[in-house]
This record gives sequence, structure tokens and C-alpha cells, in this order.
Amino acid sequence: MIFEKIKTIPTSEELLDKAFRRSTRTMAGKKIDGPTSRCEANEAMLLTAANILTDNLSNVTRMFPNFESLPPFYYDLADILIGVDRIKKSLSRVDWASSKIHTLARDYVGKIRGNPAPADARKEAFGRISSIIYSIESDLKTLGDARNALRNLPDIRAEPTIIVAGYPNVGKSSFVSYVTNATPEIAAYPFTTKGILIGHMEINNIRYQVIDTPGLLDRPMSERNDIELQAITALRRLDAVVMILIDPSESCGFEIGDQLKMSHEIQAQFSLPSIIVANKSDREEFKKPDEIKYVISTATGNGIDELIQELVRMIPVPKKEFEEPNPFGY
Repeated sequence: MIFEKIKTIPTSEELLDKAFRRSTRTMAGKKIDGPTSRCEANEAMLLTAANILTDNLSNVTRMFPNFESLPPFYYDLADILIGVDRIKKSLSRVDWASSKIHTLARDYVGKIRGNPAPADARKEAFGRISSIIYSIESDLKTLGDARNALRNLPDIRAEPTIIVAGYPNVGKSSFVSYVTNATPEIAAYPFTTKGILIGHMEINNIRYQVIDTPGLLDRPMSERNDIELQAITALRRLDAVVMILIDPSESCGFEIGDQLKMSHEIQAQFSLPSIIVANKSDREEFKKPDEIKYVISTATGNGIDELIQELVRMIPVPKKEFEEPNPFGY
């Protein structure tokens, strides 16, 4: 996944502690027997600390992807969770700090060489370096928060997608498991305490992803917070169709009237093609609502093949971002 390579972002204290401990060990390994060796030892201390800090700060900026080249889906989610501009500003500040420490260290090397009191110049450099690191403390925290949120995003790819919506216990996860013929991937999702299920199926050599989104779509729109609504908006970035699953048997614990109401709310909220499907047709208490065309049973498999054909037909054809001109003019 795009953000998996982002490692833990260190704090200002952790960076300084690591740099200064290493520089102290560098000094301990030096033999000081006169003014020249004393200057060289202090210079080595300064360069060791500065190199550690610049390397670590540069690593922080390199770990994050180029947001302008991200798929729109992930760009939107990053913007929702943290704010892309905020992340980019913090990355710029960290990059500035790395460059500033590098320049400052080189300047102070000149002040240490030949100095009768090289430790004073080195301590002054350490003080200025510390000020630079503490000045980006909030930026490091922002990037740490971004890293923790982005690493938990599900691996949703830019491929034909079926989004499964509906109340809890209507059979959404069972549907994903049935049509993908495998245990779906369980991915932590940052918008709720629940996760989402992702499965894949292949039809006519085309791979489709099937996404169960509990916590996002199983509550009335009026009860959703802004982040949940924006998450739904982000899902629109996918070439997808929304399948809203209902349970007319009401064994899920919710009345059919409430289920249909929420189904219509989802259809109004999404600009994606959608279809309402009745599940649990194998149960005695099942009674198909008049408005529902497709009826299935995830327990027996009844009606699922026909439904899949309809869902695949409904998936929008991806738009071509660029089409090569025909050199022959036709």
C-alpha cells in the first residue's frame, strides 16, 4: 500500500537525544593531547550530531509520497484525515530544518578550528541546533499523526468496484465472502472503530474489488458526522456501483421500513449507480418488498450469479485521462 513504508516519526526530544548521545560517544573515542586534537574532537562531535539530525530529517521527508501523484481516492482521504496542505507545509518545514542544520554545522566548524576554547563554540552550535529542532516539534507531530492515520487506510485500488451498503447483520460480509470465494481482507478504517472488508473476484479476465463498508453506510445520514460524509464522498472517486443490501425477514434486528428508508437516503447521497437487493430469501419469514427486483440468499447462493452479472453491467466505464492521437487521422 502507498503509505506502508512510512516509519514512525521521531519527536524533537528523540532526535536530539539520539544525536547528542552519539556525539558524546564520538568524543569519548578521541585521544586529546593538545589544542589541535581538542579542536578536532569538538568538530567531530558537532559533525556527528548534525549528520544524524540531517539524515533523520531527510528520511522523514523521503518516506512520504508525492501527494500530487496520488490516486484521487487517497488524496481525498489524506485531505480529510489530516489536510494535504498541512502535511506538505510540515514536510517543507522539516526539509528546511535539515538544510539549516547542515549549513549551521559547516559554519561552526570554521569557528571551532584554531579556537582556544572549541567546546564553547561547539556548545553554542548545539544550542542553535536544538532551537531549530524544537521549532519543528509541531510539524513532526503533524507528520506522526498523518503517518498513523494513513498507514491504516485500506488497500483500495483503482479498479472496477462494488460497494456493499446496508444495516448490520443483513449479510454484507457473507456476500463479500461468497462472491470472492475467499476470506475478505480485514482493513482498519480511520473513520469509525469498525473495519471494512475487501474481497476480489475475476470475471472475463477483469478483476473486481468488492468492498463492505460497515460504519460508513449502516447509519441514517442524519446521524453522520462530517468526516463520515466526506469519506462517502471520497468513495465516489472509484469506478463503482453501490449495492444496498436489505433483510426483509428482519432477522437482522431492524424493521424493513427503516432499512428501505436508509437505502433511499444512500441512493440520494451517492451519484454512483446503485441497486437495492433483498437477502435471506431462504428464511420462512422472508417477504419481498414490491419495489425490489433482485432477491438472493447468501446462505444458499440463490440469485447471486444473476445479481453479479447485473452489478458488472452497471459499473461505469473508466474515463480515459489521455488518448493517443491516431497518426493516420482517423
